This record gives sequence, C-alpha cells and structure tokens, in this order.
Amino acid sequence: MSRVFGDPVNVWVDETGRPTRFIWREQLHPVRRVLEHWVATRDWWRRRDPDADDHGEREFWRVEASAGDSIMICELRFDAATRSWLLSRVWD
Repeated sequence: MSRVFGDPVNVWVDETGRPTRFIWREQLHPVRRVLEHWVATRDWWRRRDPDADDHGEREFWRVEASAGDSIMICELRFDAATRSWLLSRVWD
C-alpha cells in the first residue's frame, strides 16, 4: 500500500543528479539505492508562458532510504520549472 504526500523536501544530489539524501519532516533520510528513475513531460500546450525555456519536465526517482532503524521506499519528484523537490509517495 502507498500513501500520497506531495510534501516539499530538501534533497542533496551527486554530480550526476541522483538523490543521495533528503530531509522530510525534520529527519535526514540517506538514500540507500535508486530503484527506478523516469522523466515525464507536462502538456506543452498548457504552459502559461509559451516563450519560456521550460520544457515542463518532472523527474521521478523511486528510492530506498533509511528512516531511523527502518527502510522506506519513496518517490521523489523534481520539477524543472520550479527547481523544487517533493516527496510524492511512500510505500508501507
């Protein structure tokens, strides 16, 4: 079962852009491994500014992270337009 959050998170990435750790609910979560990675493009015709250099990409990372003494599987989302990260989903 998964839960949807959409909570903003602070994420550190390595030189290739892979998340290495993040802070969620004031707790540091080291990323143990990346399980999946994909990029989705928003509908280009729905952009507010057609002249903007924004491709509307959202990058998703499904990762295994440490959560204290336990492990959690979660989905991090990077929004290229806003340059922000969200914790979008967590699996039990």
